[in-house]
Amino acid sequence: MEERRVSDIKVDTGMTVDQLVKAMSDSGGFTAKKLADAVDIVEKMVRDEECLTFLSFPACLMATGTRGVLVELVKRKLVDVVITTCGTLDHDLARSWKHYYHGDFNMDDAELREQGMNRLGNVIVPDESYGLVLEERLLPMFDEILAGKDSISTREMIDEIGARLDNEDSLLYWAHKNQIPIFVPGITDGSFGSQLWMYWQTHRNLKMDLFQDEQDLSGLVFHAERSGALIIGGGISKHHVIWWNQFRGGLDYVVYMTTAAEYDGSLSGAQVREAISWGKVQENAWQVNVEGDATITLPIMVASLVERLE
Repeated sequence: MEERRVSDIKVDTGMTVDQLVKAMSDSGGFTAKKLADAVDIVEKMVRDEECLTFLSFPACLMATGTRGVLVELVKRKLVDVVITTCGTLDHDLARSWKHYYHGDFNMDDAELREQGMNRLGNVIVPDESYGLVLEERLLPMFDEILAGKDSISTREMIDEIGARLDNEDSLLYWAHKNQIPIFVPGITDGSFGSQLWMYWQTHRNLKMDLFQDEQDLSGLVFHAERSGALIIGGGISKHHVIWWNQFRGGLDYVVYMTTAAEYDGSLSGAQVREAISWGKVQENAWQVNVEGDATITLPIMVASLVERLE
């Protein structure tokens, strides 16, 4: 093993985020070192012009200010493919048209329900800012997009919605503008999917073509010289990324960011080494598992990355 001394972090006035991250690398201290390694790996991944780069994350982040960090990755074309959950569409669209508000983890939830307020952690989502506005805005869009069509994939539907947005804070807006596909394998698990179901009540010939989504993903994966992924959280989004990459021999680069523990066997808590056993990550891949709240770790990582790339 290489002898490398542990160094103290020196916090100086005016130091940049990347300078702090590099100091965290030299400090050799626990998750700080892992976060610094994650920046190095993602930098290698995005600089590799032959690497197909995936971004995977759960919807909850889109209800917070961390949405802006995820949007920045797509806006700057630092990722090639997004795989996420239906709630990501819900929150991105809802916040494009209305506002969410600060709350508290310890608020009275029964009282909130009486007031027409929904609590997502310490974020307050009024009914008028979520289900009501989505129903009002989406159904007319569906009429326009689906006119004369009996079938559409989730990727195509999401891109068509993005084409109709005029909001630079939106993930869907930038994904359409930069031709970055968004796949949502669990499309009915949220308000966007419920609105599609409502639309189907009067348009029974409509089919959501999930097989076309898988066909598009297979084409991307099988033509990739190398592949990498920044995977935040777990669930269906994480699994869909690593599932497809097993068919090309596994990811070459991968960063997991999670708060989940692995002892219960959940995919969210599964370490990178477990995916190696399935062939979903290559044995010699550049990889790290970063434990911690992504609303803290992700902005630091992306800010450091952007400094390096600029």
